Amino acid sequence: MSEKLHIIPHNHQITADDRHRMKGHDSFVIWFIGLSGSGKSTLASALEKELYQKGIHTYILDGDNVRSGLNKDLDFSETSRKENIRRIGEVAKLMVDAGVLTITAFISPFEEERQLVKNMLGANRYVEVYVDCPLEECEKRDVKGLYQKARNGEISNFTGISSPFEIPKNPDVSVPTHQVSIEEGVAMIMKTIEQKLNSKHISPS
Repeated sequence: MSEKLHIIPHNHQITADDRHRMKGHDSFVIWFIGLSGSGKSTLASALEKELYQKGIHTYILDGDNVRSGLNKDLDFSETSRKENIRRIGEVAKLMVDAGVLTITAFISPFEEERQLVKNMLGANRYVEVYVDCPLEECEKRDVKGLYQKARNGEISNFTGISSPFEIPKNPDVSVPTHQVSIEEGVAMIMKTIEQKLNSKHISPS
């Protein structure tokens, strides 16, 4: 840009630590990744219910919901998909600063973008959950009929069919949704985040 932007962020009096003390728990992002149909949204919703029942302030940012509003100007090209994840990372960062345990459910196919978000938030504020489900099983479920449309050429740049999905190298927890129940998956994630919550609301396993 030819014109210099005079942007100076303001430091407010109330900090994230203040909000954590008020709420009685820490805040961070639980980032669900996986193929379409793997069970990300279902698992994220079940986890949120478990956390809510324990008095934890949460909010879910879900792929289709965000794309119908904040990111409705983006298509599914590789450039737009990267921008989609970047924007969500920025929103999640604000919500974490607000003291909200933020749950996201996005395919997030590229390792580069996942690392970008992790760096943006800080490793201590990012928990990566890989919803590990084989493509064949995801296609069998295909509740939205998207895989069939992708196979028919009606949808381009569809992850797993005409666009790659890079399997995460070191997720904090991997949930094989084709092998475990939703309840078991939630328990696996809870075990991972209990200490991070640092909350009187969370009972030991």
